Amino acid sequence: MLNLIGTYECKIDAKGRLMLPQAFKKQLASVLQDGFVLKRAVFQKCLELYPMAEWNALSQKVNKLNRFNKKNDEFIRRFNAGVKLVDIDGSGRILISKDLHAFAKTKKEIVVNAAINVLEIWDKELYEKAIDEAALDFADLAEEVMGDQNDEPDGVS
Repeated sequence: MLNLIGTYECKIDAKGRLMLPQAFKKQLASVLQDGFVLKRAVFQKCLELYPMAEWNALSQKVNKLNRFNKKNDEFIRRFNAGVKLVDIDGSGRILISKDLHAFAKTKKEIVVNAAINVLEIWDKELYEKAIDEAALDFADLAEEVMGDQNDEPDGVS
């Protein structure tokens, strides 16, 4: 499993190509040849770039859902809406399709943010707004999500 680290500001060109930051290319070096999946995020107006192994692991979970359950069927359809296979070209760029570009409302200024095992691709203004809004609740969220873990001590504080 990947553990990607970093947040970088980038630009998208007129053709919808995004130059992946060098730091991410280094972190993804072992999986570059396998390809990637680019999709809409579920909770935010951003895109998610999944290395193929990470996508396959997630797909296995989704594929276990019973398609004869209406909610499951709707979820699968929406979850896969706009999903694209993408490769990183020889110049280190990925092409963002027009439909995904429109969904994420990306303009020229982009933020690429590591989200553990995937990369989020945001319009810079939307990313800053999301971070600013989340900052108000982050202490409470951190306590709720991480505070009740009474497992073995791991030194995280």
